[in-house]
Amino acid sequence: MNRATPATAVIASVVLVELSSGITQGFLSPLLRGLTDTLGVSAADLNWISVANLLASVAFTPVLSRMGDLHGHRRVLRWNLLIVLLGSLLVGVSRDFGTLLAGQILQGAFAGFFPLLVGILRNRNRNRDRDRDSSGEDAEAESRRGISVMVAALVAGMAFGLVASGFVARSVDSPTAALWVPAVATSLALAATWRLLPESDHRPGGRVDWAGGILLCLGLTAVMLGLGLGGTPGWEWTSPRTLGCLAGGVLVTALWVRVELRTAEPMIDVRMFRRRGVVAVSLVTLTFTFCMFGLMVANAVFMGTSRAEEGYGLGLDPFAIALATLPNLLALTLGALLAPAVAAAVTDRLTLVAGSLLMAAGYAMVLAFHTDQALFLAGTAVAGLGTGFLQHSTRTLAVECVPRDRTSVGSGINELLINIGGSLGAAAVLTVFAAHTPAGRTLPGLSAYTVSWTVCVLVSLAGAALALLYRTPKADDTAEAGR
Repeated sequence: MNRATPATAVIASVVLVELSSGITQGFLSPLLRGLTDTLGVSAADLNWISVANLLASVAFTPVLSRMGDLHGHRRVLRWNLLIVLLGSLLVGVSRDFGTLLAGQILQGAFAGFFPLLVGILRNRNRNRDRDRDSSGEDAEAESRRGISVMVAALVAGMAFGLVASGFVARSVDSPTAALWVPAVATSLALAATWRLLPESDHRPGGRVDWAGGILLCLGLTAVMLGLGLGGTPGWEWTSPRTLGCLAGGVLVTALWVRVELRTAEPMIDVRMFRRRGVVAVSLVTLTFTFCMFGLMVANAVFMGTSRAEEGYGLGLDPFAIALATLPNLLALTLGALLAPAVAAAVTDRLTLVAGSLLMAAGYAMVLAFHTDQALFLAGTAVAGLGTGFLQHSTRTLAVECVPRDRTSVGSGINELLINIGGSLGAAAVLTVFAAHTPAGRTLPGLSAYTVSWTVCVLVSLAGAALALLYRTPKADDTAEAGR
């Protein structure tokens, strides 16, 4: 029974899994500048790592989330960890860009970790509250704290992954040795949590909507391909292949909506998006992840570029890039931990607004002071604090707007939107970099970065405006959302 599992063991296991997820997401940044030489690719090409990884997450997230609710969160999490481990092993042995990209696609299954872990935690709290006949308020508060700890562990893992891969890259002669870091982390998480995590005993029954999942994946992939390659040679914005991908993707996505509305047990219940709060949280999620993931590759390459050679950049080696990324991640962790208290003091809506405004201010600092290392890093820290607020708040609100037996699906929808927003951001930056990279060069001009930072300032301000639309749902809204 779930009650027999000690709380410390559950929390420790959750933290270990999210640490491995963070390490898998963060280990590559310090290595990106060196990979342009090792793999013979351009900085623009490297954005495809983010695009492919995020698109894979779009495919994995709804399926894994729904299967967790139907067949048990722990059981599905075990398979989820094995998929990520397989991708990590493929990344470790990769010696060309294609193999690395294939491994990153499988690693994209880490997006299933968060909703499955939320399902385990919420099921445990449900059982405990049922035993003591409580009103549920304590469980909601504990769920918020649990999500806060999960976000903090995720970001801590990203920080550790950065430092670990940077240290290995500096200490080992092989330029690809650091690619093994996520395989080690995922193996440890799988071994440590195999028996410790409790299984969910509440199963709502039903089936997986495979048709909906396939249509959603195809539609979003086509749109991302059009946006990601649009403007590059052979993919001009007016070319048939670009217009075909964009138009085809939109049509398939529209078909997906139609299918979901007619399906008794849809992969994603699109009716939930009739609610103002769900729409507001979803749009804010898209805006902050657009910036967070869109600039992940750009900022890492900027920090590793030599000003003496290219006329811009910070000229840092892989280990120094890892250390320079820490202010952003530490601030993000702090924001995630403070978010529950901030929301209790000033409301969830104002927390969403504050997070978006902090991100806009941080990116504006980066844009204005990119020639000064200290001020550049301070700007990334301010943006990270805002991102932490939004990481926690959007994930919490996404879970609280659905019935408990659809917990993983509710969290999975938010994870899906995180990946869609990140894919859009990565595709946009890829397009900007491709347009500003001279023929025969691997690195773009400074204008590629200034345009990308400016776009993220504007998108963050749009997120603050959209956050004003959020309203706290009424007591009966959660139950109705699942109908």
